[in-house]
Amino acid sequence: MTSFLEITSNLRLRSVALALLLSLPLAPMALAAESFEPKVGQPGKDVVWVPTPQSLVEKMLDIAKVTPKDYLIDLGSGDGRTVITAAKRGLTAHGIEYNPEMVDLAKKMAAEAGVASRATFAKADLFESDFSKANVITMFLLPSINEKLRPTILNLKPGTRIVSNSFTMGDWRADETATVTDDCSNYCTALLWIVPAKVDGAWRIGNQDLTLTQTFQMLGGTLGTAAISDAKINGSEITFTANGTRYSGTVDGKSMKGSNWSATRK
Repeated sequence: MTSFLEITSNLRLRSVALALLLSLPLAPMALAAESFEPKVGQPGKDVVWVPTPQSLVEKMLDIAKVTPKDYLIDLGSGDGRTVITAAKRGLTAHGIEYNPEMVDLAKKMAAEAGVASRATFAKADLFESDFSKANVITMFLLPSINEKLRPTILNLKPGTRIVSNSFTMGDWRADETATVTDDCSNYCTALLWIVPAKVDGAWRIGNQDLTLTQTFQMLGGTLGTAAISDAKINGSEITFTANGTRYSGTVDGKSMKGSNWSATRK
Protein backbone atom coordinates (compact mmCIF):
# COMPACT_ATOMS: atom_id res chain seq x y z
CA MET A 1 0.00 0.00 0.00
CA THR A 2 1.28 3.49 -0.91
CA SER A 3 1.82 5.66 2.12
CA PHE A 4 0.58 9.21 2.54
CA LEU A 5 4.20 10.44 2.53
CA GLU A 6 4.88 8.72 -0.82
CA ILE A 7 1.77 10.26 -2.40
CA THR A 8 2.74 13.71 -1.14
CA SER A 9 6.30 13.29 -2.41
CA ASN A 10 5.09 12.20 -5.87
CA LEU A 11 2.73 15.16 -6.10
CA ARG A 12 5.55 17.53 -5.22
CA LEU A 13 7.84 16.01 -7.84
CA ARG A 14 5.13 16.25 -10.49
CA SER A 15 4.46 19.90 -9.55
CA VAL A 16 8.15 20.74 -9.89
CA ALA A 17 8.40 18.92 -13.23
CA LEU A 18 5.29 20.68 -14.53
CA ALA A 19 6.65 24.06 -13.47
CA LEU A 20 9.94 23.37 -15.25
CA LEU A 21 8.11 22.22 -18.37
CA LEU A 22 5.94 25.35 -18.47
CA SER A 23 8.97 27.59 -18.07
CA LEU A 24 10.89 26.11 -21.01
CA PRO A 25 9.06 27.89 -23.88
CA LEU A 26 9.41 31.25 -22.13
CA ALA A 27 13.19 31.20 -21.78
CA PRO A 28 14.03 31.25 -25.52
CA MET A 29 11.46 34.01 -26.09
CA ALA A 30 12.90 36.19 -23.35
CA LEU A 31 16.41 35.53 -24.61
CA ALA A 32 15.39 36.45 -28.18
CA ALA A 33 13.82 39.73 -27.06
CA GLU A 34 16.89 40.59 -25.00
CA SER A 35 19.35 39.74 -27.79
CA PHE A 36 17.52 41.29 -30.78
CA GLU A 37 19.85 43.26 -33.02
CA PRO A 38 18.53 44.96 -36.18
CA LYS A 39 20.34 44.15 -39.41
CA VAL A 40 20.81 46.61 -42.26
CA GLY A 41 18.51 45.60 -45.10
CA GLN A 42 16.10 43.59 -42.97
CA PRO A 43 12.61 43.75 -44.50
CA GLY A 44 9.82 45.84 -43.05
CA LYS A 45 6.22 46.49 -43.99
CA ASP A 46 6.94 49.36 -46.42
CA VAL A 47 10.74 49.63 -46.62
CA VAL A 48 13.85 47.72 -45.57
CA TRP A 49 15.70 49.06 -42.54
CA VAL A 50 18.74 51.22 -43.17
CA PRO A 51 19.84 53.43 -40.27
CA THR A 52 20.19 57.18 -40.78
CA PRO A 53 23.80 58.21 -40.06
CA GLN A 54 23.96 60.10 -36.77
CA SER A 55 25.58 63.12 -38.43
CA LEU A 56 22.57 63.37 -40.76
CA VAL A 57 20.14 62.95 -37.88
CA GLU A 58 21.71 66.05 -36.33
CA LYS A 59 21.56 67.91 -39.66
CA MET A 60 17.88 66.99 -40.16
CA LEU A 61 17.05 68.50 -36.79
CA ASP A 62 19.22 71.54 -37.54
CA ILE A 63 17.59 72.21 -40.91
CA ALA A 64 14.15 72.01 -39.27
CA LYS A 65 15.31 74.55 -36.66
CA VAL A 66 13.82 72.48 -33.87
CA THR A 67 13.36 73.89 -30.37
CA PRO A 68 12.24 72.30 -27.08
CA LYS A 69 8.78 73.74 -27.78
CA ASP A 70 8.37 71.45 -30.82
CA TYR A 71 6.62 68.09 -30.93
CA LEU A 72 8.38 65.77 -33.38
CA ILE A 73 7.06 62.58 -34.94
CA ASP A 74 9.40 60.20 -36.76
CA LEU A 75 7.74 58.01 -39.38
CA GLY A 76 9.35 54.58 -39.49
CA SER A 77 11.42 55.23 -36.38
CA GLY A 78 13.48 52.02 -36.49
CA ASP A 79 15.95 51.84 -33.60
CA GLY A 80 14.71 55.22 -32.35
CA ARG A 81 17.85 57.26 -32.93
CA THR A 82 16.08 60.32 -34.40
CA VAL A 83 13.48 60.41 -31.63
CA ILE A 84 16.12 59.92 -28.94
CA THR A 85 18.39 62.61 -30.43
CA ALA A 86 15.46 65.04 -30.54
CA ALA A 87 14.60 64.22 -26.92
CA LYS A 88 18.20 64.90 -25.91
CA ARG A 89 17.71 68.38 -27.40
CA GLY A 90 14.73 68.90 -25.11
CA LEU A 91 11.92 68.08 -27.56
CA THR A 92 9.00 65.80 -26.90
CA ALA A 93 9.27 63.21 -29.68
CA HIS A 94 7.35 60.14 -30.79
CA GLY A 95 8.30 57.30 -33.13
CA ILE A 96 5.91 55.26 -35.26
CA GLU A 97 7.32 51.86 -36.20
CA TYR A 98 5.63 48.70 -37.53
CA ASN A 99 8.20 46.17 -36.27
CA PRO A 100 7.45 45.40 -32.58
CA GLU A 101 11.03 44.24 -31.93
CA MET A 102 12.29 47.62 -33.17
CA VAL A 103 9.80 49.38 -30.90
CA ASP A 104 11.04 47.42 -27.88
CA LEU A 105 14.66 48.14 -28.80
CA ALA A 106 13.96 51.87 -29.21
CA LYS A 107 12.23 52.01 -25.81
CA LYS A 108 15.21 50.28 -24.23
CA MET A 109 17.65 52.71 -25.89
CA ALA A 110 15.57 55.70 -24.79
CA ALA A 111 15.60 54.45 -21.20
CA GLU A 112 19.36 53.94 -21.31
CA ALA A 113 19.77 57.49 -22.67
CA GLY A 114 17.65 58.85 -19.83
CA VAL A 115 15.00 60.38 -22.11
CA ALA A 116 12.17 57.84 -21.88
CA SER A 117 9.81 60.51 -20.52
CA ARG A 118 10.21 62.59 -23.71
CA ALA A 119 10.92 59.84 -26.27
CA THR A 120 8.00 57.48 -26.85
CA PHE A 121 7.36 54.80 -29.45
CA ALA A 122 4.34 52.95 -30.80
CA LYS A 123 3.88 49.90 -32.98
CA ALA A 124 1.62 51.26 -35.72
CA ASP A 125 1.01 51.55 -39.47
CA LEU A 126 2.07 54.88 -40.99
CA PHE A 127 -1.04 55.00 -43.13
CA GLU A 128 -3.35 54.50 -40.17
CA SER A 129 -1.65 56.97 -37.83
CA ASP A 130 -2.48 60.55 -36.89
CA PHE A 131 0.41 63.01 -37.02
CA SER A 132 -1.69 66.18 -37.01
CA LYS A 133 -0.27 67.35 -33.67
CA ALA A 134 3.34 67.37 -34.88
CA ASN A 135 5.29 70.55 -35.50
CA VAL A 136 8.09 68.55 -37.12
CA ILE A 137 7.94 65.26 -39.02
CA THR A 138 11.07 63.30 -39.92
CA MET A 139 11.29 60.27 -42.17
CA PHE A 140 13.58 57.99 -44.16
CA LEU A 141 11.16 56.36 -46.58
CA LEU A 142 11.11 55.61 -50.28
CA PRO A 143 9.92 58.33 -52.72
CA SER A 144 6.83 56.26 -53.53
CA ILE A 145 5.91 56.14 -49.83
CA ASN A 146 6.60 59.87 -49.46
CA GLU A 147 4.25 60.60 -52.36
CA LYS A 148 1.59 58.33 -50.91
CA LEU A 149 1.81 60.23 -47.62
CA ARG A 150 1.92 63.63 -49.36
CA PRO A 151 -1.85 64.35 -49.42
CA THR A 152 -2.01 63.75 -45.67
CA ILE A 153 1.06 65.91 -45.10
CA LEU A 154 -0.31 68.78 -47.20
CA ASN A 155 -3.43 68.80 -44.98
CA LEU A 156 -1.36 69.38 -41.84
CA LYS A 157 -1.36 72.82 -40.26
CA PRO A 158 0.61 75.42 -42.27
CA GLY A 159 4.17 75.79 -41.08
CA THR A 160 4.63 72.13 -40.16
CA ARG A 161 8.22 71.18 -41.04
CA ILE A 162 8.85 67.95 -42.94
CA VAL A 163 12.39 66.58 -43.15
CA SER A 164 13.36 63.58 -45.28
CA ASN A 165 16.60 61.66 -45.42
CA SER A 166 17.64 61.79 -49.11
CA PHE A 167 14.32 60.97 -50.75
CA THR A 168 12.05 63.47 -52.48
CA MET A 169 8.33 64.20 -52.39
CA GLY A 170 7.59 63.87 -56.10
CA ASP A 171 7.16 67.22 -57.85
CA TRP A 172 6.82 69.08 -54.54
CA ARG A 173 10.16 70.86 -54.56
CA ALA A 174 12.02 71.02 -51.25
CA ASP A 175 12.31 74.45 -49.62
CA GLU A 176 15.86 73.68 -48.49
CA THR A 177 18.46 70.94 -48.76
CA ALA A 178 21.66 70.29 -46.84
CA THR A 179 24.34 67.61 -47.19
CA VAL A 180 26.76 66.31 -44.57
CA THR A 181 30.20 64.92 -45.36
CA ASP A 182 31.50 64.03 -41.90
CA ASP A 183 30.93 60.42 -40.82
CA CYS A 184 28.51 59.82 -43.68
CA SER A 185 29.09 57.92 -46.92
CA ASN A 186 25.54 57.01 -48.00
CA TYR A 187 22.21 58.80 -47.62
CA CYS A 188 23.77 62.07 -46.51
CA THR A 189 21.24 64.71 -47.67
CA ALA A 190 18.45 66.31 -45.66
CA LEU A 191 15.47 67.80 -47.50
CA LEU A 192 13.08 70.25 -45.84
CA TRP A 193 9.52 71.17 -46.80
CA ILE A 194 7.30 73.69 -45.05
CA VAL A 195 3.59 72.81 -45.30
CA PRO A 196 2.01 75.78 -47.14
CA ALA A 197 -1.29 77.44 -46.34
CA LYS A 198 -3.92 76.92 -49.03
CA VAL A 199 -4.42 80.25 -50.83
CA ASP A 200 -5.47 79.20 -54.32
CA GLY A 201 -8.52 81.12 -55.53
CA ALA A 202 -10.13 84.56 -55.50
CA TRP A 203 -9.39 87.27 -52.92
CA ARG A 204 -10.18 90.96 -52.54
CA ILE A 205 -7.64 93.66 -51.62
CA GLY A 206 -9.40 96.99 -51.19
CA ASN A 207 -11.23 97.57 -54.47
CA GLN A 208 -9.09 95.12 -56.47
CA ASP A 209 -9.42 91.42 -57.15
CA LEU A 210 -6.47 89.21 -56.24
CA THR A 211 -6.51 85.87 -58.07
CA LEU A 212 -3.97 83.30 -56.93
CA THR A 213 -2.91 80.02 -58.47
CA GLN A 214 -0.94 77.66 -56.26
CA THR A 215 1.42 74.77 -56.90
CA PHE A 216 2.55 73.74 -53.44
CA GLN A 217 4.56 76.74 -52.12
CA MET A 218 4.84 78.51 -55.48
CA LEU A 219 2.22 81.09 -56.49
CA GLY A 220 1.08 82.92 -59.59
CA GLY A 221 -1.88 85.08 -60.49
CA THR A 222 -3.02 88.65 -60.91
CA LEU A 223 -3.88 91.73 -58.86
CA GLY A 224 -6.44 93.64 -60.86
CA THR A 225 -5.08 93.41 -64.40
CA ALA A 226 -1.41 93.16 -63.39
CA ALA A 227 0.40 89.85 -63.13
CA ILE A 228 2.02 89.12 -59.79
CA SER A 229 5.64 87.93 -59.60
CA ASP A 230 8.17 86.55 -57.14
CA ALA A 231 5.26 85.01 -55.25
CA LYS A 232 5.57 82.31 -52.60
CA ILE A 233 3.83 80.94 -49.53
CA ASN A 234 6.12 79.81 -46.69
CA GLY A 235 3.86 78.15 -44.15
CA SER A 236 1.45 80.99 -43.37
CA GLU A 237 3.74 83.74 -44.66
CA ILE A 238 2.87 85.05 -48.13
CA THR A 239 4.95 87.35 -50.35
CA PHE A 240 4.38 88.65 -53.87
CA THR A 241 5.01 91.70 -56.06
CA ALA A 242 2.38 93.51 -58.13
CA ASN A 243 2.50 96.90 -59.92
CA GLY A 244 5.95 97.51 -58.46
CA THR A 245 4.76 97.05 -54.88
CA ARG A 246 6.04 94.30 -52.62
CA TYR A 247 3.37 92.63 -50.48
CA SER A 248 4.19 90.48 -47.47
CA GLY A 249 1.77 89.24 -44.87
CA THR A 250 0.27 86.36 -42.95
CA VAL A 251 -2.54 84.05 -44.04
CA ASP A 252 -5.13 83.11 -41.44
CA GLY A 253 -7.86 80.97 -42.99
CA LYS A 254 -9.99 83.26 -45.15
CA SER A 255 -8.01 86.43 -44.52
CA MET A 256 -4.53 87.84 -45.17
CA LYS A 257 -2.93 90.78 -43.45
CA GLY A 258 0.24 92.80 -43.97
CA SER A 259 1.56 95.96 -42.34
CA ASN A 260 -0.50 98.23 -44.62
CA TRP A 261 -2.82 95.91 -46.52
CA SER A 262 -5.37 93.18 -45.97
CA ALA A 263 -7.31 90.76 -48.11
CA THR A 264 -10.34 88.53 -47.68
CA ARG A 265 -11.33 85.46 -49.62
CA LYS A 266 -14.22 86.08 -52.02
